[in-house]
Amino acid sequence: MATRALITGITGQDGSYLAEFLLEKGYEVHGIVRRVALEDPENRLSRILHIADRIKLHAASLESYASLHQVIEEVQPEECYHLAAQSFVTYSFDDEFSTLQININGTHYLLAALKNLAPRCRFYFAGSSEMFGNAPEVPQNENTPFMPRSPYGISKVAGYHLTRNYREAYGMHASSGILFNHESPRRGFEFVTRKITHGVARILAGKARELRLGNLEARRDWGHAREYVQAMWLMLQQPAPGDYVVATGETHSVREFCELAFGYAGLDYRDYVVVDPQLFRPAEVNVLQGDARKARQVLGWEPRITFRELVWDMLEHDCRALGVEDKLARRSA
Repeated sequence: MATRALITGITGQDGSYLAEFLLEKGYEVHGIVRRVALEDPENRLSRILHIADRIKLHAASLESYASLHQVIEEVQPEECYHLAAQSFVTYSFDDEFSTLQININGTHYLLAALKNLAPRCRFYFAGSSEMFGNAPEVPQNENTPFMPRSPYGISKVAGYHLTRNYREAYGMHASSGILFNHESPRRGFEFVTRKITHGVARILAGKARELRLGNLEARRDWGHAREYVQAMWLMLQQPAPGDYVVATGETHSVREFCELAFGYAGLDYRDYVVVDPQLFRPAEVNVLQGDARKARQVLGWEPRITFRELVWDMLEHDCRALGVEDKLARRSA
């Protein structure tokens, strides 16, 4: 029989790639979505419409233990990937109460329901490099102390410790993936990487004349989401649960991302990018760089898509969507 997997956040960037990956491996894939998504599939299920006939969606909310209990009782998953969260850092400053409530309580409700109804289910928690925040060392590994600088980062630290506690107290196969920034053409438009590539496409299409951004000097460890979901799966295939940093080990600044994306379009970013102080975070994290040696040694995972290839993939997608892909320079990644 096919392994049953349950994915929260299946409509997002990571959830959609993970669903595709699991289907290729012969899994029976179930996903949790809000009821409103089922009522507006064209917009809210856009990333998974192409596989909608091969997966089973269940209406539930991370804010409702009863709804999660009902889904887990029905599905009886053997693997559960908890990817759903309020995940945009800037929004977490704007509405810290809902960020903390959804991200912390949702993780707790899900773990509790699994413990009671499917205790042998293997559980994956989507941690984040934002947990490290103003870390005392660079690069960051599994032993680096957490010093989060946003409500989002704080909520992820709480989820990490909840996952660890259920592993240690109840013997659950519960693992956390501390994933550094991972992008793709499916990234939300509010994230800076997608904001840049979409902005370049709009400028090429004559729909915009400038791109407003915040801190250009912030440095991040950027990888491709398609590869990072494979690491999630590998964690749940291990004999024992554990926590893993997933990263490329390289950092690039927002300025470098701009320079490359605009350069592929034959443009100088300095002619179009406007630094807007309103877009700076209240508490900035300047450098996040991951040390993924444990993932390489234990999981056998390592990234292969380069930073240049990632930027090209995102930019080409956005330009194709606006019919201006012919204006891009030949890829030199």
